[in-house]
Amino acid sequence: MYQQFFLERLIFRLCYPTIVKISLTRRSALVVVDVQNDFLPGGALAVPGGDSVIEPLNKYIGMFAKQGLPVFATRDWHPKQHVSFKEKGGPWPPHCVQNTWGAEISSMLSIPPDVRIVDKAFSPDRDAYSGFQETILDLELRRLGIRRVFIGGLATDYCVKATVLDSLELGFETILLLDAIKGVDVNPGDSENAIKTMILKGAIAITIEDIITS
Repeated sequence: MYQQFFLERLIFRLCYPTIVKISLTRRSALVVVDVQNDFLPGGALAVPGGDSVIEPLNKYIGMFAKQGLPVFATRDWHPKQHVSFKEKGGPWPPHCVQNTWGAEISSMLSIPPDVRIVDKAFSPDRDAYSGFQETILDLELRRLGIRRVFIGGLATDYCVKATVLDSLELGFETILLLDAIKGVDVNPGDSENAIKTMILKGAIAITIEDIITS
């Protein structure tokens, strides 16, 4: 799916080897988007291959935790009769219902004890794909003096995309973690198009080897 994209990026790196290097500073934060049981294999709305993000995300989490940098984890936190569910006229089967196993963040994710959980889409009559929509995320990032936000998780073409675009709109330097995202692709090419849109809007796309650690 992303082969052409990675090829283009590899050519870019060979031509401009220093431009894609990104450092972790005291103003950096990691946002892990919706790595919940219902979005993983066996869940109610599983992203195909969604568990492939676990290992790279754990590496990113380890990097941030080692330097004492904040880690946020967003989660869908739907009431039982949420507007996004098919029985209410929405596009999706029931998923990530509050206080159920499906809504829990995956136990395979090595989230630190001080992780900041951000609930979204918790109102019955309003949906929210972005981790910033009607949440505390923006306020918390600003309270901590964060300027550079690293984003990965599920799904590329929905909640990751919405979160990245809102992060850019709010003025954060936004880093898209290409090796730690996975898409639904309801329509073929949705994920690739989402990545292109995020980059065109200003996101910096990297993989873990592009991060400079002290």
